[in-house]
Amino acid sequence: MRVDAFDFDLPREAIATRPARPRDSARLLDLTDGLVHRTVSTLPDLLGPGDLMVFNDTRVIPARLVGRRGEARVELTLHRRRSDGRWQAFAKPARRLRPGDTIRFAGDFSAEVEARDGPEVSLAFDRGGAALARALQSHGAMPLPPYIRRAADERDRDDYQTVFATRDGAVAAPTAGLHFTDRLLRAIEARGVGRRFVTLHVGAGTFLPVAVDDTADHAMHAETGEIASAAAAAVNRCRQEGGRVVAVGTTVVRLLESAARPDGTVGAFAGEVDLFIEPGYRFRAVDLLLTNFHLPRSTLFMLVCAFAGTERMKAAYAEAVAAGYRFYSYGDACLLAQEKAA
Repeated sequence: MRVDAFDFDLPREAIATRPARPRDSARLLDLTDGLVHRTVSTLPDLLGPGDLMVFNDTRVIPARLVGRRGEARVELTLHRRRSDGRWQAFAKPARRLRPGDTIRFAGDFSAEVEARDGPEVSLAFDRGGAALARALQSHGAMPLPPYIRRAADERDRDDYQTVFATRDGAVAAPTAGLHFTDRLLRAIEARGVGRRFVTLHVGAGTFLPVAVDDTADHAMHAETGEIASAAAAAVNRCRQEGGRVVAVGTTVVRLLESAARPDGTVGAFAGEVDLFIEPGYRFRAVDLLLTNFHLPRSTLFMLVCAFAGTERMKAAYAEAVAAGYRFYSYGDACLLAQEKAA
């Protein structure tokens, strides 16, 4: 399938650089029955008793570091944990880094370069576990997406984190979850809608452009995911009893679909997720999808096209641009239902 089939025009001013305040005041383009302009705060009205919302509880770590190799400045973005104290990272500039080099972030905090492959390096930090987590909190910055053209600040430490984030490991936020407030979660619960959490540690690969002309040639990045047996059982029970499984974000879709069996049931899961979803994919575990607006030619836009229909999504995105919706991580949201089979 041609990658340029998923291109569209987006003015730079449509890209949000700060989130809506309060979070649930963001706009919501409802595509479940036609096209209706709403706000995220009205989401409970679109759900009902027996439905189940599935959230990603990953927590974003301050994964952007600035250090020095000798006198040279090096900027690093951690994107994949290999083992305790060892990470893969994107480095700028990378070309002069060699195995054995030490990058120092503070007088008592450093990492050794173990290998380099193009812009990517393998790092061994001088500590692991809770000690490394504390060092990142002290010396790291939130890894804002590259299309937000400003440095992260203290506001982003809260803004770029969901209110239900509990499990450290992501280097990009599951952005559909950023719209939720405690007030909205209570309203959804009052409607009789269930809630379960799964974990997919979102990697920086989610922002990598598709660099090939045909989707058949694209190698999907891998991320680490987990579905507990209780969460899997809740998904299966919901569908057996006629409820709808509502995925909050494309990360939840990719994780649930990776764990789905041919009969549509979901099993407990722990492992790598590298599922590439494009039009023609048959969804087995998800009925509704709440998601933000994605980059052109991206795997995430391909996923929503697979879910709701390519022409329908292109028309919806054009409507969103015309109506002044805010795009990408800090932007507005849309609610999608699966495209009905012809």
